[in-house]
Amino acid sequence: MVAFVCSTAVFAGPVQHGRKTSAPEPSPAPAALAGEKPTLVAPSIAQPRPEYQFPIGQTYVYGGEWRIFNAGTGTLRVERAGRENRIVATANAAGTVALLYHVQDRLESFFDPLSFCSHNTSRHLEEGFRRVETSITFDYQHGKAVLDHKNIKKKESRHEEHEIPSCVTDMLSSVFYVASLPLLQGKTYSFPVNDGGPTITVMAHVEAREAVKTPAGTFNAIRVQPETSFSVLRDKGKIWIWYSDDAARVPVQMRARMSWGTLTFSLLRIEKK
Repeated sequence: MVAFVCSTAVFAGPVQHGRKTSAPEPSPAPAALAGEKPTLVAPSIAQPRPEYQFPIGQTYVYGGEWRIFNAGTGTLRVERAGRENRIVATANAAGTVALLYHVQDRLESFFDPLSFCSHNTSRHLEEGFRRVETSITFDYQHGKAVLDHKNIKKKESRHEEHEIPSCVTDMLSSVFYVASLPLLQGKTYSFPVNDGGPTITVMAHVEAREAVKTPAGTFNAIRVQPETSFSVLRDKGKIWIWYSDDAARVPVQMRARMSWGTLTFSLLRIEKK
């Protein structure tokens, strides 16, 4: 679930010092209803809600902001690919940030729309002087995630295989997996995510309902804070995603608070074609 925000967060990657961002923190989550405790469900993949509709043929276009600067743009698109659904995400630095740090990333994910089990995912990353290509295939028959990673600049490659459960989601498709959940306030939903290494459990905390103002309009939204106990991700900071509080569950805003500041991506428009 954190891939899109984390990958776009590298727009300000080389800037590690200076005053901290003044972007406001989300307000504390309200307490759960009286007599009701937050619930952590079993770490497994649930089928999408019957009423949930994948945004096939739609592209969500986002504008990024880091401190007072325009950080760049990002996109999320869902389309059909035979019996699978395909997600394509892009992240491109712009303006002052692009002068400091070049970013031109493309991510893809293929998954089963009935079960939400990921089949494969890939990334082409151009970040600063880095040029990296990664492919991950989920071989459920043998219970393995198969990773092939190439560092084009260094002319290095590696191949890894890690055990996976009977169904996992990946970092990119998990953005839509969370959208398909009931997202009841005060609840926590846990599920397995694999990014080519050991499978981790992500916990999506439904914190609050609130109005979010974006260039695309003002939305009644559900604020979700994903986290994991895996130290490599935990130490990178915090991430929030706001989903529209309606049947579409559009991710209207994403925010990553890192040591070097806060990066926010807000919905600019939805393209349908």
